[in-house]
Amino acid sequence: MSDSSDQKLDDTILYVVINDEPILEFDRKKPVPGHQRQYLDDMDAQMDQGIQIGDDLIKKPDPLVRSQFVANSLVNSLFKEEYSTAMAMCTYLAKRMPDLQQIQCKGNVDDSGADADKKGLSIEFVFDRSFQLAQQEQTIQFHKPSDTDDANKNNVH
Repeated sequence: MSDSSDQKLDDTILYVVINDEPILEFDRKKPVPGHQRQYLDDMDAQMDQGIQIGDDLIKKPDPLVRSQFVANSLVNSLFKEEYSTAMAMCTYLAKRMPDLQQIQCKGNVDDSGADADKKGLSIEFVFDRSFQLAQQEQTIQFHKPSDTDDANKNNVH
């Protein structure tokens, strides 16, 4: 099988990745039953009434705002272990955003204990590469010299 056909195969899967770990995947090749399609339509009808995000009411949310809202609900459902809700949110995103390959979440939702200063979670939509393809990529990291490296350089004559 060629690389291009492998890439095409990967494109049918939507991955939900939290802190670099794949948590959930949705196979777009499998049909969605009628009652689930109706549920997605009902979600859209509810969002037509507006979306409350924090203190703001967005009266006419566009498709991206809707998707961001649903992705946030998806991640919250996963952390609450409400898996049927999480799967419904994942189905919505897979069907309403057919080019979406990954939902990348990074951070910490636990705002208690020692990690309280590190709370917060970012959610990113990835359209240009599948999870498998991203795993094959080599990342390049640049590091700023530490203060001790600078001190050592200053002491050298």
